[in-house]
Amino acid sequence: MKNRILMAFLAAIAPLFVFAQGGTSSPYSQYGLGVMSDRSQGLSRGMNGASLGVRKGNIINTQNPASYSAVDSLTMLIDAGVSGQITNYKENNTKVSQKSANFEYFVGSFRMLRHVGLSVGVLPYSAIGYSYETKSATNTYISNDGDGGFREAFLGIGWQMFPGLSVGANVGYLWGGFDRSVISAESTSLASLSRIYSTEVSSYLADFGIQWQQPLSRTDNITVGATLGLGHKLGADATCVVSNVTMMLSDSMTVSNAYSVPMSYGVGVAYNHDDRLLVDADFLLRRWGSLDYPAISDNGDYAMQGGLLKDSYHFRAGLDYVPNDRTSRKYYDHIHYRLGAGYSTSYFYVNGKEGPKELSVSIGLGLPLLNNRSMVNVSGQWCRTSATGMISENTFRINLGLTFNERWFAKWKID
Repeated sequence: MKNRILMAFLAAIAPLFVFAQGGTSSPYSQYGLGVMSDRSQGLSRGMNGASLGVRKGNIINTQNPASYSAVDSLTMLIDAGVSGQITNYKENNTKVSQKSANFEYFVGSFRMLRHVGLSVGVLPYSAIGYSYETKSATNTYISNDGDGGFREAFLGIGWQMFPGLSVGANVGYLWGGFDRSVISAESTSLASLSRIYSTEVSSYLADFGIQWQQPLSRTDNITVGATLGLGHKLGADATCVVSNVTMMLSDSMTVSNAYSVPMSYGVGVAYNHDDRLLVDADFLLRRWGSLDYPAISDNGDYAMQGGLLKDSYHFRAGLDYVPNDRTSRKYYDHIHYRLGAGYSTSYFYVNGKEGPKELSVSIGLGLPLLNNRSMVNVSGQWCRTSATGMISENTFRINLGLTFNERWFAKWKID
């Protein structure tokens, strides 16, 4: 009965994960392709996203596709998650709070062939959503608004080439778009000038992974993982419509093939002790600085410009600990306890200055269900995004996920 209820629940919410778009209220989402999303699942959410070296047969780790080859041959894995957050913004003496919620991800994984695992699902890529107003020294009010974002539907495969070494790849379809507007008006008249930016993206994403697992003893091992994400043009045009209400003029400008995703490189190391303690540390580099971006130039042209984006760096580490999930009959001995921390730099400049940096910490629990195979994953994360002279953000986020893990492919025997 529990299995039927669980499957009915997953079937009911699956379409929501496919069509729902991520939400944010950060003014920093007006830059580049928006605020980049946390693409981790289940276990690694409580570890603050650390996962490049993680290799376990009872979880889905989309951040390194080489891990898919570890899935058990009798197991069907489904992982789904939602989140809710409260963000406090502060600039000088002004404080504002915003709330948002989001359907995050829906992924599945299973063994396709001997030593070959398959994964499929939908993940967030980035989110755009902001609305604020400023007033210049000349008494001009400037209204800034934006909405949109991007998601990816992917298919991944992982292959254990020989004991210890696995490789994998994710190939995905990226779609989405945004509308951004900047409207200025004099407080003493109806005269106004507006610029509306928009785009629609329909392209692909591809990333590759490798993992090497080295036994240290009968119960311990270490796994080194690395990833490579392909950078490429998205084939999406950028449109800017400039309107002057006073002069009743409007001009539409388009830049062809304007947007790109960057090359990315990641490396992670994980230590596993007796399947009770897992520790992982990652480093990730995204080469945004090599990309041009469409913008209005000083002479009023809408064209590609360099120097608006910068390379971003991400450091994250986390651990997962379970007291005794083998012999103990006490429920709390089967609970997974998780911690994590991270530090990231932004990938854009704000008025010629480096964008804000992010410091984050997380804590989480894995609560077993259904004979300790399926699990409810709950985590809390605090993020501080700040830079001198810029808006600071303090975000508290709650993540709730369900990892469904059942033996769907076992053969029944009747005596």
